[in-house]
Amino acid sequence: MRRITALILAFLAGTGSAMAAPDTIEIPFGDLKLKAFLYRPEGNGPFPAVVALHGCDGLAGTHAPLGRRYRDWGEKLLAAGFVVVFPDSFGSRKLGAQCTVAERKLRSGRERVGDAEAARKWLQAQDYVASERVSLLGWANGGVAALWTVRPHAGAKDDKPDFRSAVALYPGCRRLRDTAWSARAPTLILVGARDDWTPANACEQMVSGARGRSAQVAITVYPGAYHDFDHPNLAVQVRTGIVTAIGATRAHVGTDPAARADAFRRVPEWLAR
Repeated sequence: MRRITALILAFLAGTGSAMAAPDTIEIPFGDLKLKAFLYRPEGNGPFPAVVALHGCDGLAGTHAPLGRRYRDWGEKLLAAGFVVVFPDSFGSRKLGAQCTVAERKLRSGRERVGDAEAARKWLQAQDYVASERVSLLGWANGGVAALWTVRPHAGAKDDKPDFRSAVALYPGCRRLRDTAWSARAPTLILVGARDDWTPANACEQMVSGARGRSAQVAITVYPGAYHDFDHPNLAVQVRTGIVTAIGATRAHVGTDPAARADAFRRVPEWLAR
C-alpha cells in the first residue's frame, strides 16, 4: 500500500519541472521495425512498465513527434517510477492519421494487438524492467486495441509473463460488446457520459455482459465529460469529418478538468496493483 501511495503522489506531482525527452527506439515485429518512444526512470530498476497505445490521430503532435497528451502522460508516469513505451503503429507503417478513414488498413483487433505484444516482449528483454509488471494503456482506437489484446483467446504464446493489467480511455466498445468481450487481466475503462464519438453506454453494456466470466473489470463514467477529456488543454469543440463505428461524422471533444484529474489518480493506482 505504501508503494502504491508513493507512486500516486509522484504521479500527481506531475510535470511541473522540465522532464527529459524520451528516447527513440525500434522494436522488432516480424519484417517491421516498430518505431517507438521510451521514457525510462533513472537507476537500474527493475521498474514496472507500461505499453501505451495512441489513438486514431496517431502518435505525433502538430509540432512534435510525440503529441502533447502522450508527453503529458509519459512524463507523469515516468515521475511515478514507470518505464513507458509508446509504439508508433501508424508512422512505422507510413500511415497518417486514421480518424477520417472509412476503410482502415490497420486493424485495432489484429495488427495493433501484435504491436502491443511486440512492445511487451521488448520491455521484458530489458534488465531494468520488472518483467512480471508490464501493463497496457490505450486511448480511443488504442484503447480498443488494448481491450482486444487482453481478451482470453488473445493470450501470450511465449514464456514471458502476461500483461498484468490494462486501462482503456474512451474506447469504442460497440463491436467488442457485440462479440461478448471479456478480459484475462484486470481492466479499467474510463469514458465520458457525454461522449458522442465512443458512447459510454456501449462500454457499460460490454462490462455488464462480461460479469461472471472475466477477470476484474471496472468502468468509470464521468458526468459531463466528452471525448479527449484528459487532453492537457483542449477547449470543448465539435470535430467534423470523422468516421466512427456508430456512423457519426461529427463529435464533441475537449478537456474536462475534473475527469482529467480523476483519471490521473485512478490510472497509476490501477497500474501499480
